Amino acid sequence: MAKILYVEDNEMNRDMLSRRLQRRDHEILLAFDGKEGLEMMKSEKPEIVLMDMGLPVMDGWEATTTAKADPEIQHIPIIALTAHALESDRVKALDSGADDFDTKPVDFKRLLGKIESLLG
Repeated sequence: MAKILYVEDNEMNRDMLSRRLQRRDHEILLAFDGKEGLEMMKSEKPEIVLMDMGLPVMDGWEATTTAKADPEIQHIPIIALTAHALESDRVKALDSGADDFDTKPVDFKRLLGKIESLLG
């Protein structure tokens, strides 16, 4: 299926979601902060990125904005993931360049639908 980069600093979240996606035959790449996520977007060329917003080193907001300004990787869809469920957080994520937004804890079926929609 798809090569998915999951940028997440929380080990439990990383483990749970990556295993569920692997069971759906997706190839999962993992990054632990926004800086590493950007580097992996360039080196690994994932088909889509799941980007936690509350990351160390470089947060997801900045990593998303930076990715969308980079002609080499700006075409890669990014789904922002955050525990902040306010409308202002959704707007902030989309304004930073995210292609979609979802809240944590993740509703797996809803997230799969968003992944499939963005991948066409």
